Amino acid sequence: MNLLEQIGIGLPIIQAPMAGTSTPAMAAAVTDAGGLGSIAFGAVDAKGAEEMVRDLKARTDGPFNVNLFVHAAPSHDPGREQAWIEALTPLFHEYGAQPPTQLRAIYRSFVEPDDAMMAVLLEARPRVVSFHFGLPPAEKIAALKQAGFLLFSTATSLAEAGAARKAGIDALVGQGWEAGGHRGIFDPAGPDERLDTLSLTRLLAKEAGLPVIAAGGIMDGAGIAAALDAGAVAAQLGTAFVGCPESNADEGYRMALASDAAHHTVMVDAISGRPARCLGNRFTAWAEDNAALPRPGYPMVYDAGKALNAAAKAVGEYGFGAQWAGQGAPRSRPMPAAELVTLLARELEAARY
Repeated sequence: MNLLEQIGIGLPIIQAPMAGTSTPAMAAAVTDAGGLGSIAFGAVDAKGAEEMVRDLKARTDGPFNVNLFVHAAPSHDPGREQAWIEALTPLFHEYGAQPPTQLRAIYRSFVEPDDAMMAVLLEARPRVVSFHFGLPPAEKIAALKQAGFLLFSTATSLAEAGAARKAGIDALVGQGWEAGGHRGIFDPAGPDERLDTLSLTRLLAKEAGLPVIAAGGIMDGAGIAAALDAGAVAAQLGTAFVGCPESNADEGYRMALASDAAHHTVMVDAISGRPARCLGNRFTAWAEDNAALPRPGYPMVYDAGKALNAAAKAVGEYGFGAQWAGQGAPRSRPMPAAELVTLLARELEAARY
């Protein structure tokens, strides 16, 4: 039985669980159209996760993927954090707001003990549980496998793929350098090979010993076909779904995606504290001007960034949002998620046959 049959889907199309834009409505629409819909738990606590699952299951009884952040436990550096707040203070004042007095670790990592989140997962019964930024402890992997879930992990290199296979992961999401959103590299302070999606897919398909799902820059059926020809069993698309009406993207995000900014995505770490690809905006320009300023750890930087974005949005400025997008952004086609999946399937068939 191949991976798609194990999941229970008919199309090699997976909607990426982009925290901030993916929603239960989107996931349900993708699943019911024949792909695999996904929801993101990385930015919510157990209560929020439970509410998302309840919403999703009210919309579909099909398979779905739940994604978790598995970053290293945050380490506070008060001096660096205070310097960061001070550097951002003029921007807060520009929008009539005060910066936070200290930075918080606003997202909890799945490496930390979290019985409540594990209970939600076991009750939710997702077909797939996926990990981003790293791998959880062996006991959590064992518990999830014992429950019968398929486990996916992002891999940006062959070394990360080897660690995932050794840990018992069932499939790899090969994230190319083109991909929008957070770079899934396990150690953001270490070297990054920056492999493009197709090169990484070919490498992993040949040497990793696990099924590969290609991710990064894929926006249409021809892109999916290229990924399958490179050895992938499926393709994961994130930016392609940001413009869908079911997406949680705000007005400014949608306008930026439809503008010239789509042609100028950048990889920055000033929004959250980890490298992430997004549309060029006022925040990314500020980040470039302050490239030498040491970043506090993830997700403390995100705490400041979210507060600044909220202050700016309150007076109609959308240029400080986390407008995640991959290098395929200029080819975005806003339409309902189910229609997009159907179109992708038609394009895939045309490209392959």
